[in-house]
Amino acid sequence: MNREFRVLLAMIDEAYDRHSWHGPNLRGSIRGLSAEEAARRPSRGRHSILELVLHAAYWKYAARRRMLKEKRGTFPLEGSNWFAQTEGATRRWKGALELLAGEHRALRRAIASLPASALRRNVPGSALSYPAIIRGIAAHDLYHAGQIQLIKRLIRR
Repeated sequence: MNREFRVLLAMIDEAYDRHSWHGPNLRGSIRGLSAEEAARRPSRGRHSILELVLHAAYWKYAARRRMLKEKRGTFPLEGSNWFAQTEGATRRWKGALELLAGEHRALRRAIASLPASALRRNVPGSALSYPAIIRGIAAHDLYHAGQIQLIKRLIRR
């Protein structure tokens, strides 16, 4: 595998579940949360941690789908981007964690399958390059990891 792809894979892994210098990554930020905590909103009209986890899973899926030119509509939940979880949300926590982990693994496999020439091209139908999309996923995971850390403080007061 190309060195640049190895670096990009390391970036998304550090942002998701590997040791990193900056503190909790996405997986670390949700570790140890109860289903009740994950479903709780920090205030009215704000997203719960459960919704943020599903949102992160969706964008890993969307990035993979775009890079591999797969058809839309194959995400296991109906809709896109934000998935409101209201009634029975606490029962969905385990499934959300499994979905996030599965989408991360699928994204890694997709990146590892790309030819070296992809490093110099834009993703089909996008103004962004393959490396930009991959770096963006790492940044997205870290953004939401920080957001989750703040929400945990708010809901545990």
